[in-house]
Amino acid sequence: MNLEILPIHGLPKIKPGDDLIGMLGECGKIKSRDILVVTQKIISKAENQLVAIDPSDPLSHKPLVEKESVRILRRRGELIISETKHGFVCANAGIDLSNVERGQAALLPEDSDRSAQRLRDGLKGRFGFDVAIIISDTFGRPWRKGLTDVAIGSAGITPILDLRGEPDALGREMQVTEVALVDELASAAELVMGKSSGIPVAIVRGGDPTWFAEGSVKESLIRDPNDDLFR
Repeated sequence: MNLEILPIHGLPKIKPGDDLIGMLGECGKIKSRDILVVTQKIISKAENQLVAIDPSDPLSHKPLVEKESVRILRRRGELIISETKHGFVCANAGIDLSNVERGQAALLPEDSDRSAQRLRDGLKGRFGFDVAIIISDTFGRPWRKGLTDVAIGSAGITPILDLRGEPDALGREMQVTEVALVDELASAAELVMGKSSGIPVAIVRGGDPTWFAEGSVKESLIRDPNDDLFR
């Protein structure tokens, strides 16, 4: 299997209410069986998940963090690690000030899986493209430095490849191996999108046909607190 990861250049800046389905469908780059990795930021903008903040106060978004959190897990200085209503554990409840206009903060989409499904259905219904969608966002990681992109929503692609019971390269049966496929694809796509290049969508082409299946991030990837050794 050979994967290609292709950035989509030339998309305009997204504003609340913009027709993101139309912009993607008319870009001339998409084919059926592609996997589109779309950044959370443009989904939040298109869905008007933007909140006004005081541009002169660098901490004016902090009350939003408390509001968007169902549980605060850790505090260190101005950093808050919290659990969001979506079930994500992340810094500052996923509220982001980068790549939005000064005086605004971007909240996470209300339901990223639903947003992904809506985008997938729209591209198929209006343009005939049968694609999978991954909505990506940047998360830190416990015990390791650096950021990486992960999936916070998906549609038309299995979130996890369950390899339990399959033989490894030496013929031994794998007991616990579950590959977070949508996270790995989100992270790979970020390498061609970057953080400051203004490229919010990438195409992953050449995926295994078995990847195209129903599933959601919320149902498949978020660990139940009862199974979490650290909460």
